[in-house]
Amino acid sequence: MVMLNYSDSELEQFLGNLESDLAERKSSFRGAVRGEARKAVCAFANDLPNHGRAGVLIIGAEDGGNPSNTPITDELLRSLSDMRTDGRILPIPTITVEKRVLLGAEMAVVTVMPSEMPPVRFEGRIWIRIGPRAAIASAQDERVLTEKRRYKNTPFDIYPVPAASPDDLSRVKFEEEYLPAAFAPDILEKNDRSYEERLASCRMILSPGEPIPTVLGILSIGKRTRDYIPGASITFVRINGTELSRDIVDNALFNGPAADQLRRIDDKLLSHNRESVDIVSQVTESRKELYPQAALQQIISNAVLHRTYENTNSPVRVYWFSDRIEIISPGGPYGNVTVENFGKPGITDYRNPNLADVLKTYGLIQSFGMGLNIARDELRRNGNPPLEFELDNSFVRCIIRSGP
Repeated sequence: MVMLNYSDSELEQFLGNLESDLAERKSSFRGAVRGEARKAVCAFANDLPNHGRAGVLIIGAEDGGNPSNTPITDELLRSLSDMRTDGRILPIPTITVEKRVLLGAEMAVVTVMPSEMPPVRFEGRIWIRIGPRAAIASAQDERVLTEKRRYKNTPFDIYPVPAASPDDLSRVKFEEEYLPAAFAPDILEKNDRSYEERLASCRMILSPGEPIPTVLGILSIGKRTRDYIPGASITFVRINGTELSRDIVDNALFNGPAADQLRRIDDKLLSHNRESVDIVSQVTESRKELYPQAALQQIISNAVLHRTYENTNSPVRVYWFSDRIEIISPGGPYGNVTVENFGKPGITDYRNPNLADVLKTYGLIQSFGMGLNIARDELRRNGNPPLEFELDNSFVRCIIRSGP
């Protein structure tokens, strides 16, 4: 998707056109305005009128379009950029944030591209534009947004799985686990959508009229995930030594929905992870793990999220040696991430953006693009050596050395 920002004259026209459904003006970005701004971003991303053009959120303008003379600081620009990565708007919106001079005053301009994966929701509600204001989508609005998605260039995680049927998806898991985590209670209480409409809105099937499960549906709520996506699993091997040829102490295979895999591998790692207690060298008791559990969670979640599921039977592999843990993910860097810039702060892309939505909904990832930073911080606090990576265009191997 090419990001085309508006010219100064076009933005000034938006400032003066109070009825436009492509522009929202806010005098500042404080208090309740932060939530209102996110509603606007969500609504622009959904593009219900099908303009096919970016919407703009302008900070520093009064309701009538005149400058409010709000200081446009670097901190403000960072706060606006966080709307993309804090996980409150799902799927991840495509936005740019910049400082512009309009009508002789500095303003912050957030440009929001129409999503290729509608419907987009903010904190469990689907927002759309009705003229100059945002509103919660009706059931019919959701149907329109779902149909729009079918004519876009979609990522592999919402490709159809023609051999599967809705019977291959767990209705119990969808209705009792996923929906309550994904949508606000008042939206669920309305209950004016059919089961198929809800599946389609969440990208688990193509559409109510064509209820073919997607890759996301199989990965998220599939009853027999590996029947259709053979590599969708995690293998764990504990080795008594530093080489693969040494004796195997424990091994396990985790399959089923991706969220279940991550929860079960987490339990397995906890059962092997030792904790040391220092009550001699410090005044207060100090506890350290061989490997900080939070770091392992981040790295393995990243491996499941960013791996390729297409044209491979390979699982994510977790090898626990006596001196290190190696986590191997099929598929190399993707999109903006290359072998050369892999792991650098601020460089991120998503091979499976809809799976990212599901894992964030379940609370298995905290914020987008921060997993490696969190893991590095946890390792440093625990006294472990820095993360190591080996990678090419077909795999990523992360090596975590044991702590003191």
